Amino acid sequence: MRILLWHVHGSWTTAFVQGAHEYLVPVLPGRPADGRGRARTWDWPGSVRELDPRELRRALDTEGVDAVLLQRPHEAGLLHEWTGYRAGRDVPAVYLEHDAPGGPAAATRHPLADVGVVADGRVPIVHVTRFNALMWDTGSARTAVIEHGVPDPGHRYTGERERVAAVVNEPVRRWRAAGTDVLLHVAREVPAEVYGMGTELLAEHLSPLGPTAAGAAGRLYDLPQSELHARLAGARAYLHPYRWTSLGLALLEAMALGLPVLALPVTAAYAAVPPEAGVLSADPDELAAVARRWLADPAEAATYGKAAREHVLAHYSLDVFLDRWTTLLTQEVSREDRHDL
Repeated sequence: MRILLWHVHGSWTTAFVQGAHEYLVPVLPGRPADGRGRARTWDWPGSVRELDPRELRRALDTEGVDAVLLQRPHEAGLLHEWTGYRAGRDVPAVYLEHDAPGGPAAATRHPLADVGVVADGRVPIVHVTRFNALMWDTGSARTAVIEHGVPDPGHRYTGERERVAAVVNEPVRRWRAAGTDVLLHVAREVPAEVYGMGTELLAEHLSPLGPTAAGAAGRLYDLPQSELHARLAGARAYLHPYRWTSLGLALLEAMALGLPVLALPVTAAYAAVPPEAGVLSADPDELAAVARRWLADPAEAATYGKAAREHVLAHYSLDVFLDRWTTLLTQEVSREDRHDL
C-alpha cells in the first residue's frame, strides 16, 4: 500500500513505518510541525519518502495513494489545500487519535465527531488505548483501537546508576498533567534524571530541593531517541509521573529495555504495568520509598525490569501492531471500492 501521513509523533511513526508499505511524508522549508519530513534523529527505512506540497500533488495525481492517515483535525484541510483531494471522499482516510481527552474527562467531544465524513462513517477514528476510546465522546463515528507496538531495542538494562529516570516533554508547561510535582517530590528523596524537550526549565525548580536534587542541571537531558535508550538503560528504575495522558511510548520503550517501573495508577497504566513489572501507587511517598528500596537492592529492581520487558514484548508486539494497521487500512480501501463516493 501507499500511505500518506504527517510526521507528528516521532516514536509512534518510527514503529508505524516499519511495515511493508510505502509511506509519503510531507516536508516544508524549515521542517515546521506541518512538514517535518523524515526523522533526523532516528533511522527510518527507505520506504519513507518526503515530498513537498507540489510533489505530493503530483504523486497523488500520477501514482495515487491507497489511504491517508490523519492525526490532527486540520490535516484534512492541508490535504485539500495542497492536492485538491478530500479525505474520506476522494481517497480513503483514517483518523488516529493519540491522546486522551484534555477537557472534562468523560464529556469531551472529539473534534472530528461532528465532521461529515467522520460522522457518516467514511473516516473511522482509531485510538491507541481502550481507555482513550472509552473517554472520548466520538458520537456516531466508527471507532477502533490499535494499541502501540514497540520496536524491540534489546535487553539493554544495566541499572548501574543509582538514579531514577523519567522522560517528560515540556514538564513546566504541562505541570500537573505531566505529574511534574510528583517527579519533584520523588527527586527530593532519591537522585533523579529527567529527559525530554524543555527539561532545562526544570533546573530552577529542582535546585531548591536540597542535596539529593542539587546539581540537577547535570541530570537534565534533551537527547535524540537514538541516544535516549542507551542512557535510560543505565538508570536503576523508570518513573512515569503522569496524572493524565495517553499511554506514553517512552514508558513502553523503557520497559522494553528492561527497566522496572514506578507510576501513578491512572489512565492506561494499569494495563501497561502489571504488578510483577513495577509499582503503581497514588501516593508519591510510596513511589519514593520503593525507589529507595530498588536503589539499595539492584537484584530486586532487575527482577521487576525483566518482567516489564517480557510484558511489553508479549502485549505490545511490533508485528501485531503492523498487522492490525495493515488489516484496518486494507479494509478501508476495500470499503472505498464498495461505495460510490
